Formats: sequence, structure tokens, C-alpha cells
Amino acid sequence: MRTPPVVVVMGVAGTGKTTIGPLLAARLGVPYAEGDDFHPEANIAKMSAGTPLDDADRWPWLDAIGAWARGRAGLGGVVSCSALKRAYRDRLRSAAPGLVFVHLAGDRALIEDRMAHRQGHFMPTALLDSQFATLQPLGADEAGVEVDVSGDPEEITGRAVAALRARLDPAS
Repeated sequence: MRTPPVVVVMGVAGTGKTTIGPLLAARLGVPYAEGDDFHPEANIAKMSAGTPLDDADRWPWLDAIGAWARGRAGLGGVVSCSALKRAYRDRLRSAAPGLVFVHLAGDRALIEDRMAHRQGHFMPTALLDSQFATLQPLGADEAGVEVDVSGDPEEITGRAVAALRARLDPAS
């Protein structure tokens, strides 16, 4: 890929955004930003208590991620962000046109198992159903790719890089 894209690694909780994001950034040679770091403390407290965020909670978070992505335009970068709804992705794109999404997708049972085994994360498995209920997969008109999350992180990252290359630089 000639000009590195700004990539949003998206998906429901437990798909591996925080694991795959840095690996993808390293493979692309661009910086990584952890989307959870953009959450205000009130959002983290709400999710830690098992309460799903509503849109009013998400707008400032999405705006902060969008500002980071806008600052990386032409330079490339990878940021993790659930970006579950089309409206959220539209808001990110309005701040940073040209974003490309990598939707990490997989079987609910696999994702729930991974969530149950991770340490020190504020998102409880109880919120997984609300995440799947909220998820609106990428539309055909959205710049992005869907990547299956089965396998180990290197395999998933390899699929993401290959899918991005095919989407963004089909001549290669």
C-alpha cells in the first residue's frame, strides 16, 4: 500500500481489537492508538458496572477517536474502536474522511470464551448480548473488510493485512 491508511479495527467486545490492532499497526509500519484510552472516566465506570453505554455517552468518545484519526491522515495509523453502528462509523468518517475499517467478526461462543479468559478488562461478558444486538455490519458502500477471528493473533493479522491490500491496492 503506497500511502498508509488510517484503519479502525472494529467489532464487538472480545474480538481481539486490542490484540490485533497493535499487530496490524506493526505490519503496516504505523502507530497504534487504543480506543479504550479515549473513553471518559464516566464511560468506564458505567461499563464496569455492567451498564451499556448509550449514544450520548459514545459521541465524545467517537469525536476524540475521530480527532486522532484526522491527525494521522496521510501518515497512517491504526486505532481500535467498537464502531458497532453505521452512525458511529459515519461520525468517525466525518471527522476523518478516508478511514478504512477492519471488522473483526466471529462466532459468539468463541468471543464469549475469549472474554471470560481475559484479565483486567472493564467490559463484563454480561454486555456481550447488547454488543451483538447493537452491531450493524459494514455496508457494501463502506470502505472496509471483514476478518474472521478464529485462529491465533498472527493468523488473524495476516488475514487483515491481505484483505486490506486486496481492498486498497488491488494491483499488487
